[in-house]
Amino acid sequence: MLKQQLNFKLSQKLSPQQIQLMKLIQLPTQAFEQRVKQELEENPALDSGKDEVKDDFEEFDNSGDEEYDSEKIETDINVDDYLSDDEIPSYRLNANNYSSDDEERQVPYASGTSFTQHLMGQLHTYRLDDEQMEIAEFLIGSVDESGYLRRSLIDLMDDLAFTQNIYTTEDSLEKILQIVQNLDPAGVGARSLEECLLIQLKRKEETESVALAQDILTDAFDHFSKKHYQKLLSKFDITEDQLRDAIEEIEHLNPKPGGSYAGNTKVVEHVIPDFTITINDGELELTLNGRNAPEMHVSREYTNMLKGYKDAKQKSKSQKDAVLFIKQKLDAAKWFIEAIKQRQQTLFVTMSSIMNYQQEYFLTGDERNLRPMILKDIADEIEMDVSTVSRVANSKYVDTPYGTKLIKEFFSESMTNDQGEEVSTREIKKILEITIQEENKRKPLTDDKLAKILKEKGYPIARRTVAKYREQLDVPVARLRKEI
Repeated sequence: MLKQQLNFKLSQKLSPQQIQLMKLIQLPTQAFEQRVKQELEENPALDSGKDEVKDDFEEFDNSGDEEYDSEKIETDINVDDYLSDDEIPSYRLNANNYSSDDEERQVPYASGTSFTQHLMGQLHTYRLDDEQMEIAEFLIGSVDESGYLRRSLIDLMDDLAFTQNIYTTEDSLEKILQIVQNLDPAGVGARSLEECLLIQLKRKEETESVALAQDILTDAFDHFSKKHYQKLLSKFDITEDQLRDAIEEIEHLNPKPGGSYAGNTKVVEHVIPDFTITINDGELELTLNGRNAPEMHVSREYTNMLKGYKDAKQKSKSQKDAVLFIKQKLDAAKWFIEAIKQRQQTLFVTMSSIMNYQQEYFLTGDERNLRPMILKDIADEIEMDVSTVSRVANSKYVDTPYGTKLIKEFFSESMTNDQGEEVSTREIKKILEITIQEENKRKPLTDDKLAKILKEKGYPIARRTVAKYREQLDVPVARLRKEI
């Protein structure tokens, strides 16, 4: 019995080539280009671009080589198979499957000075002695990318003593921190959200609304953060209009002063769509980014080496050894070209199936038209493994008339509505989102009320499910959605 199980497991194992193909399928366009570049560098038998010398070797196409076969060389290579392969692969020739790839797209990078350098440049306009400047620079170095100083002054004092050999007091550190907090953007160097907002308010022109906003943040920050507006009205003995104006002042402040600085040294994320869906005369058209099918062929130099071996009447031991090496490289080149073809076909077939399955959504852009769809639905339709569909869906993007989307966003579970119809959970989330957008913000809907509304609309789901969908939509609870 154990032997049978072992044999079954062995039969399920993938070959190294199959594993490599799965890895290729998983790669998005940009990573795939890097993989092709790596293969070109590592395998001299593989060339990119068009080969203008194909006709020189056509005489060898489909011609037998008895002399070669009669030589009992330790290889079963057929020279003619390789001499006729230096043409553009056929999978590159069907233009309907590819988007125009003439335009070079580069990943943009944020340029300019870093956030820290921006602060240091301002600091050096202040007249400070050497020790004060070192402390101020240390404080700036401790500011995180959001603009906050997250560690206590006592901890920073210890660090200064151990790492900089600077011994100072908490009062002295506080005074130098005030200098850092005078730098731009306003709010930098704050130790809490409350302090960050107060620093910004103090720079604004003094008005009744600004003064009230400062009092609220100083004396009733907890009430403000929890939107307990009635308690604020009572505590400060003010009208709703006065409170609304003060809250408006606060809402216009920046809670993350460092995050808005354009010189942050982060790479700007740039998604290259792997597919494009367009609508022409009411019909959907799918194209695969042309960069997924590079022009590749067997190297002319390696072809010439084979030609020379084929023409030679005397075959030396060194020539035989060289042919064995050439065979390995040519087999790898042929496999890689074939793998590119299979990858391209797999991507196109999978996305075509998804597009047809979600045709109503792609024609309208309305998420309420998304059908329930799981990986197995597509896998069964295209007769491929679920893991293959997963590799395409989880790592590829499609450019649609409604924006660039991650393909896995089109997949969702289903539930049954009160009509007995299967509906997508994405559809329910969209209706939930619209319901919340249209609610009276003075009296936001609780999860219980949202569940009742959805039930009235024909979607009988539990309150805890509503809470889960609301959290997935990144929507806060009713109390925190309240406006005055």
